[in-house]
Amino acid sequence: MNFENMNIWCWLIPLLVGAICGILGYLIGKTRSGDFVTDNSDELKILQDKNATLQADLEACNKKNSYSAGSGASPSASADSLTTGDEVASIPFDVAAAKTALGKTIKQDDLKVIEGIGPKIEGMFKDAGIKTWKALSDASVAECQRVLDGGGKRYRIHDPASWPMQAKMCYEGKWAELSQWQNQHKHGKL
Repeated sequence: MNFENMNIWCWLIPLLVGAICGILGYLIGKTRSGDFVTDNSDELKILQDKNATLQADLEACNKKNSYSAGSGASPSASADSLTTGDEVASIPFDVAAAKTALGKTIKQDDLKVIEGIGPKIEGMFKDAGIKTWKALSDASVAECQRVLDGGGKRYRIHDPASWPMQAKMCYEGKWAELSQWQNQHKHGKL
C-alpha cells in the first residue's frame, strides 16, 4: 500500500507544480502585455505623424507635377477645397492668432511668412502683381517659377512648390497648420 500512495504523489506533485507555473506565467504575461500595448501605441502615433507628413509631401509633389505640366489650375481650385472664394474672403486677418502660432507679429499679406520667400523674392512677386496671400494661393507653381526665373540665376534654385499651399493657409487663417507644416519641414531645410 505504501508503494501505491507514493506512485500517486509522483504524478500529483508535477501536475500541481505545472498548473501553478502555468497560472503564474499567464498572469505575468498579462501584466506585461499592458506595457507592451502602451509602447506600441506611442510608436503607432509616431508612425501616423510621419505618414501624415509623407502624405502632405506626396500631395505637394503631385501638385507640383500637375502645375508644371501646364494644367493652369490653381491650388485653390482643388477638389478637396471645402470653401469658395467668397466664403474665404470673409475670413478676417487675426493678428493675435498668427502671433500665437508663429511666435512673431505678422502683417497682413506679408509674403515673407511663406517659407522660402525673403525680402528680395517678395519684391519680385509684388513687381509681378502677386501682392497678397490670396494672389499667391491662386498662382500656379509654374507662375511662381517664372517670377523666380525673371530674377536671374541666383533665384532659379528656389523651389516654389509649396508656396501657393502655404499662402492659402495664411489667407484662410490656418496659422497652427502653417506653423506645424513649416516645423515638420524644418523651415525649408529638409
